[in-house]
Amino acid sequence: MRRAPWAARTALVLAALATVGQAVVLYAPDAPGASPFPGSDKVVHLAVFLVPVALALRAGLPVRWVVGLFAAHALLSEVVQATLLPRRSGDPLDAVADLAGVVLALLVHRLRPAAEPSAVAGRRSARW
Repeated sequence: MRRAPWAARTALVLAALATVGQAVVLYAPDAPGASPFPGSDKVVHLAVFLVPVALALRAGLPVRWVVGLFAAHALLSEVVQATLLPRRSGDPLDAVADLAGVVLALLVHRLRPAAEPSAVAGRRSARW
């Protein structure tokens, strides 16, 4: 297995940190306090899925695995909140916001232009 370039390794580390943050947000024993505006919790749900998925895809992890695992986690996290965390509740609209974050990250990944191999090689040789 060849070493990933610096940007891919950085994206992978950031994706791991974002996934840890996601777990804290989703599985903290108590839900956060009052929302600053109606629906702000849905924005948080969207963001905690969009960021790690986008970073994992940027790191070059397989799209099917990343999207599949995070989509499954979106659904499972709401079941866990509803059944295993006594002071939390599962909300189907939270799952929709989670899945929207996954889809949005996938769209951003698909729309991002790929680097041309000649441009990358040119930059690499120009440094040395």
